[in-house]
Amino acid sequence: MANDMYDAIVIGGGVMGCATAYYLMKFDPRLKVVVLEMDPTYAKASTPLSDGNTRIQFNVKENIQMSQYGLEVLKTFAEDMAVGNEKPDIAFRQQGNLFVLDDASRDEAYEGMLLQRSLGCEVYWLTPEEVQQRFPLYNLKNCSAGAFGPLDGTMSPMAVLNAYKHKAISLGAKYIQAEAIEVLHQAGRVTGVRAATGEVLRGGIALNAAGAWAPLIAQTAGVNLPIAPTKRQITIVETNYRSESILPMLFLPSGLYIVHEGAGLFMVGKSFPDDYVGYDDFRWEKNVFEERIWFELADHIPLFDRLKILRGWAGLYEVNTLDGNAILGETPQMQGFFFANGFSGHGFQQAHAVGRYTAELMLGKPPTLDLSVFLASRIAENKPVFESKKKII
Repeated sequence: MANDMYDAIVIGGGVMGCATAYYLMKFDPRLKVVVLEMDPTYAKASTPLSDGNTRIQFNVKENIQMSQYGLEVLKTFAEDMAVGNEKPDIAFRQQGNLFVLDDASRDEAYEGMLLQRSLGCEVYWLTPEEVQQRFPLYNLKNCSAGAFGPLDGTMSPMAVLNAYKHKAISLGAKYIQAEAIEVLHQAGRVTGVRAATGEVLRGGIALNAAGAWAPLIAQTAGVNLPIAPTKRQITIVETNYRSESILPMLFLPSGLYIVHEGAGLFMVGKSFPDDYVGYDDFRWEKNVFEERIWFELADHIPLFDRLKILRGWAGLYEVNTLDGNAILGETPQMQGFFFANGFSGHGFQQAHAVGRYTAELMLGKPPTLDLSVFLASRIAENKPVFESKKKII
């Protein structure tokens, strides 16, 4: 690959890089596009380690619109991503997302719901009694209302990633196992990317889609991204609950969330202000669940007072410390250097819209969906775009 010339070099083969490569090839099959992925097993990649959720319930218009586009894409995803006779099965399950609202979060959530409805979203405002009808295990502690998005749901993140990857390859994109260690530049413009092997890929356009590793790549071009690689973990538990139907995904005001996987199995997660920041700890720590989550879980769902902890895993969020939202587009500091970073846990569900948007920007096409509110230029201008007035995602 030494000294090869490319129209676009994508750093990172997670779902964001794969989706962008797909849209680039879809827009122009003549392009020479290469994707660099340092670990094709994706053992530490954030995409397969995510919970695979998608939701319409955001408070920023553009975040809502990205979710709307994602739901449209998913309707025909298997057909659109088919390669030959092979259609991907992403196991999309629309069990709905149910947000429990307390007195402190109720008003802002109601405003968000009105905005979502004004954009054509199917979202319902629930009384506490209606919340319990949707999630009968919950004892309504601190519940003053609920917001329910019935079209939201979960799917296999790895299946979505592979679908984009295989489709992009079938359209002509090239995938290389290599760790990108430097964005090369001259006179304020990208000239290529250097791999850890010393080999160089030449080209005037590079996309940083390296997820939690994005700030390391950006620094090689003199760009500082406000991104903290933050450890988050998920625990799978087995309970005595049995039902033929799948309960909605439940979000509590504290940030604790519960995903019903079927039968008595549940996926549980919660972030904390002191979550570890760094690249060297992917241990799932059982004691975090036992000491910091279980009590709260059982306090809200009494049935969870008795359960069996089966397993868990940990991965990295690319937390945007400026405002928790995406960092997109070409950096003002370097011509030809584009970002798709900083999603703070929303990246998987936003990959469809961001992949299209990023490809459009890289090719100089008018964007189908205006996401300029998230452009990278807001970092230097210190113009954060907060999802919540409380500045909490």
